[in-house]
Amino acid sequence: MSIDNIISQAIAAALKELYGLEVYPESVQVQATRKEFEGDLTVVVFPWVKAARKSPEATGKEIGEWLETNEPAVASTNVVKGFLNIVIEPSFWGAVLRHIAGEPSWGIKAATDASPLVMVEYSSPNTNKPLHLGHVRNILLGHSLSKILAACGNRVVRTNIVNDRGIHICKSMLAWQKWGEGATPESTGKKGDHLIGDFYVAFDKHYRAEVKELMESQGLSKEEAEAASPLMAEARAMLRAWEARDPEVRALWEMMNSWVYAGFDATYERMGVGFDKIYYESQTYLEGKDKVMEGLEKGLMYRKEDGSVWADLTDAGLDHKLLLRSDGTSVYMTQDIGTAKLRYQDYPIDKMIYVVGNEQNYHFQVLSLLLDRLGFAWGKDLVHFSYGMVELPEGKMKSREGTVVDADDLMDEMVGTARAVSEELGKLDGLTDAERAAITEAIGLGALKYFLLKVDPRKNMTFNPKESIDFNGNTGPFIQYTYARIRSLLRKAEAAGLAITDYTPATPGEREVTLIQRLADFPSVVEEAGRSYSPALIANYAYDLTKEYNQFYHDCSILREENEAVRSLRLVLSDVTARTLASAMDLLGITMPERM
Repeated sequence: MSIDNIISQAIAAALKELYGLEVYPESVQVQATRKEFEGDLTVVVFPWVKAARKSPEATGKEIGEWLETNEPAVASTNVVKGFLNIVIEPSFWGAVLRHIAGEPSWGIKAATDASPLVMVEYSSPNTNKPLHLGHVRNILLGHSLSKILAACGNRVVRTNIVNDRGIHICKSMLAWQKWGEGATPESTGKKGDHLIGDFYVAFDKHYRAEVKELMESQGLSKEEAEAASPLMAEARAMLRAWEARDPEVRALWEMMNSWVYAGFDATYERMGVGFDKIYYESQTYLEGKDKVMEGLEKGLMYRKEDGSVWADLTDAGLDHKLLLRSDGTSVYMTQDIGTAKLRYQDYPIDKMIYVVGNEQNYHFQVLSLLLDRLGFAWGKDLVHFSYGMVELPEGKMKSREGTVVDADDLMDEMVGTARAVSEELGKLDGLTDAERAAITEAIGLGALKYFLLKVDPRKNMTFNPKESIDFNGNTGPFIQYTYARIRSLLRKAEAAGLAITDYTPATPGEREVTLIQRLADFPSVVEEAGRSYSPALIANYAYDLTKEYNQFYHDCSILREENEAVRSLRLVLSDVTARTLASAMDLLGITMPERM
């Protein structure tokens, strides 16, 4: 039982005995005492002042005295206005440590068959280009969120919706037809997603040149030249042929998409992420059409004179939303409705979370309303995990101009930088080539993941690769290095025959208590991260725990401690810290190297 629960139960008992007040222990809010006050835990007494018929200070003093007399875990209390500060008996923290050490999955709740089923959608790439830095933040947030929600005791399904149809896909296909000369990933030595991305950029290059030529030779405005572009007309014709299931166009589409999927899979594998189910917009848009037509028949939508189908959402404070164009083709909203239909058929979803950037906030307001009206149980409660954009110090990225930071190139750069920094600091000395490769991969990707996840996801951020790889400060490598240091310490203890014996006679000192307190916080941090959808809480907890351990390591002798009970206490404390750091970083998708 955690110290918070012990104090909550004791407070409930005190209130019953002192004031005849029946209070559920779960309703007693226990929080960490602010650093400027004496105490470990604080309880607000205002809710019970009326029953006590005393001032907040007198009520707090009375409850505090009861705790000092009746609860062995309480050493002393003090009252500041309506706040009861509680000092925990130092020896009791040893019992807390034993409790934590006895929990192999400390802070992690296992799901049961009765647990809520939560679906998390992330990645959502287009098959006309490789994954880039924007996708990386999305993927890492989605993957981490999935792990956190699972750690909170939910059943989690990780899903991806691939945008594999539309005019942008046809642009790459047409460019390959015109200028590809039969190029394949094998013939060029390029990953398939990179190869296709090159043709997307090539289309835009030729298209802009064509528009410029039309403006100069025929005196057209930019808008007129764009409308008159033969290249764009060809791309639109290809899309119509695709919609009409033209066998040649479909065969080209399937071939080029297969190259892209192989490229995506390699990137996902290196990032250490995956999915339980992948949906494709080429399959979902027709389902969406069917659902919209069903809504039309029920009077939930209406048709305009030009044949287009709309939803009137003005009663909810929104506008009229187009769902089918006059030519019967679908829009993104229709595809999302179709995807929802298929997901609901596949899984009994209790909650649906979409990991999509904040530029789509309005889209998801509309989607939530439409799904609710179309009868999806979770529609009204869908969660749009809206995150901010990520930029580089140089500014924004543009796919069409080929100025995006490719995910594969970024990972290569991070691992290369990790290798250079590690070698410079001598952290790879004495290791084999295979060990060096594995460690620098873990450091480089750990630095990338941590830097992107430590920021509040709702904020825009600038990613600076150089700042992310530092063995000091709030970085992934700093936490990884501390973990490796602890593992080295434990190996040395084992090699020296320093077995962990009974440490109950040892009373934890100030440094040990602070560290135990931090470890005891982990379950509530995981819970809050799941509740607020914030991997940043986990990242910053791991950083704070790392700092506390390093202070403890600096101030307290461990291997050279002569008192066997004290040494055992510190070794157990080190082991539990390493395990908790590994658990926290695993929730961020970060590998912890055993050696550095």
